[in-house]
Order: sequence, then C-alpha cells, then structure tokens
Amino acid sequence: MRISEGKLHRVNSVKATGEHAVRVRFENSKTFSIDLKALVHHSKGLKSLRDPAAFARVTLGEGGHSIEWPGDLDIGADTVWELALEQAGRADAVEFVRWRWKHGLSLSTAAEALGISRRQVAYYASGEHVVPRTVLLACKGWEAERQAAA
Repeated sequence: MRISEGKLHRVNSVKATGEHAVRVRFENSKTFSIDLKALVHHSKGLKSLRDPAAFARVTLGEGGHSIEWPGDLDIGADTVWELALEQAGRADAVEFVRWRWKHGLSLSTAAEALGISRRQVAYYASGEHVVPRTVLLACKGWEAERQAAA
C-alpha cells in the first residue's frame, strides 16, 4: 500500500509556465509552481523535453496520476508531489513521505509504528504541518529496529 489508504496523489490541472516550469494543482486543492529543469536535463528519457516548445505541450495524465507529454513521456503524480514539497522548502515532509513509501506504510500503520494519530500522520504527509525532528528520529529508530529484527 502506498501514500494513503490505497489513494495516491492526483493532479487536477497542469500548465507550463516557463521554459521548464509547471504550475500544478493537486486533488487536495494545493497548487505549486515546480521547476523541472534539473529533472529534464539529467534524465535521458526526458531529453526531448529540453526543447521549450516540446515541454510546453504538457497535459494531465489519465485520471490525474501523472503529467505527460506527447511521445509517452510522463512524470508520476507522486514524484511531482515530492518535487513540489522539496521546492517549497519542506524537506521535513519529503523525508517523512519517503520513509512511508520505502516501507509501504498506510496512514494507519505509520501512525501505529510511531505512536501518533492517523490524522497527524496525514498532516505530515500532506505538508500541512511541519514534521518535528523527534518524529523524523522516531522514523529512523523504527527502521533500525526493524532491520535489527530481520
């Protein structure tokens, strides 16, 4: 299971706003401007998007699960969400989300693992609340404990 109880992030709209930038609105009503230049220039699979005219042809993927371009080029909505949080200066939320993804934890199982409420986990994963250092340390402790038991 990924991000939340079987529900992935979904994009409601996307629009190119610059040479390699997009404005994305997610299903949770959060809107971000995201610079994709580094991703486009370091990914061989996205090489054709280095052309600004090709990049400007970005569209919403089927069901909002990605943003895409002609030629079967796409970036998944979860990756776009992670980039949005990272570029918004929310390294805490990115670290927390990556921990959940790495271990396939639902909101409920992450809450149980950390001894906090499911609602608080949802706030952290959505970037709604800052993830305290103590919670990030608890994530690392939980992971170390699991590895030691294996």
